[in-house]
Amino acid sequence: MAGLSHADTFIVDVPTIRPHVLAMATMHAQSMVIVRLTDADGIEGIGEGTTIGGLSYGEESPESIKSAIDTYIVPVLETCDLAQVGATMAKVARCVRGNHFAKCAVETALLDMAGKRLGIPVSELIGGGRVRDSLPVAWTLASGDTARDIAEGEEMLGLRRHRIFKLKIGKRDVRDDVAHVGAICKALGDRASVRVDVNQNWSEAQAKIGMAMLHDVGCDLVEQPIAGDAIAAMARLSKNQPVPLMADEALNGPRSAMRIASAHAASVFALKIAQSGGLFAAADVAAIGAAAGIGLYGGTMLEGGVGTVASAHVFATLPDLAWGTELFGPLLQTEDILRDPLGYADFSLAVPTGSGLGIAFDEDKLAFFRRDRKSPVLHAVTAGA
Repeated sequence: MAGLSHADTFIVDVPTIRPHVLAMATMHAQSMVIVRLTDADGIEGIGEGTTIGGLSYGEESPESIKSAIDTYIVPVLETCDLAQVGATMAKVARCVRGNHFAKCAVETALLDMAGKRLGIPVSELIGGGRVRDSLPVAWTLASGDTARDIAEGEEMLGLRRHRIFKLKIGKRDVRDDVAHVGAICKALGDRASVRVDVNQNWSEAQAKIGMAMLHDVGCDLVEQPIAGDAIAAMARLSKNQPVPLMADEALNGPRSAMRIASAHAASVFALKIAQSGGLFAAADVAAIGAAAGIGLYGGTMLEGGVGTVASAHVFATLPDLAWGTELFGPLLQTEDILRDPLGYADFSLAVPTGSGLGIAFDEDKLAFFRRDRKSPVLHAVTAGA
């Protein structure tokens, strides 16, 4: 039996390269919960639980993720054979309700451990295994300033790093937001795909106007324009608006995916391992979407290296990933806590091929950015800024 020998859960705060403006908060740093599990044979597995803007995005925060793992999930792990990932997570599910982000972090660590034990990448433990070695990656233009966003988009195209761009909108008047998007679409032209994310900040009436106008200015996709629980309204918008609607906050695992698919409430699914409740659950969401003819997009919670790689291993198993991915989280941070930074080139991210997740920490940087270090901590978010 591969029992639990040691567990360490802590928060790291890493500054962002610029303020990241969303409808519900402005980020100046990203706070990530890191999980390190070691079994009785000395094999370590690592995981990450990361959300956006503290509690401004959802019901879990870095602090609650750490607390759930330390207080409720680790005692369950102490009774399990960690080599049996499915059985272990099933027992966790019986003992802990909700807390998808915390569960995802733990499942990631267990899969990393299992891959290392077997000498294979995590992607070979999911579904039918890996079908691609690289993933197209979008970049989010979220400074809020049109000229700056255009310049940033041009820079990314010049570097051959990104040619898919998502704009964070929803804080301004609908027409002002559309003018901002239209200017960027015009500047980047047919060299890039431009999409928007409203983060649930429009009413159905605003979305009806906004989506029609966005289509007219050349926007390719609109992510979660209205509340995620407004499934009937999402269905009306999906039916009547020419620009595709992508479900994001509406997706919280396979059951929600089935409800959205049955209601024809979205044309695209934004897959997120944490929001789904883990890597296996995200793969199930993808399968439901694919079976329903819904396009797939590999989403992000702006995770650091660990969460980004875990997501990449899942997305690498998907035969059809028509809308690409958004796995740029580490690039938004001023420092990388991994020993070897991830490989971004030719508009894509290379999926690691080593055992487990195929990554390792830069222990010095990890120690420096730990919130529980002796020096003062960072303030990660200015809510509503």
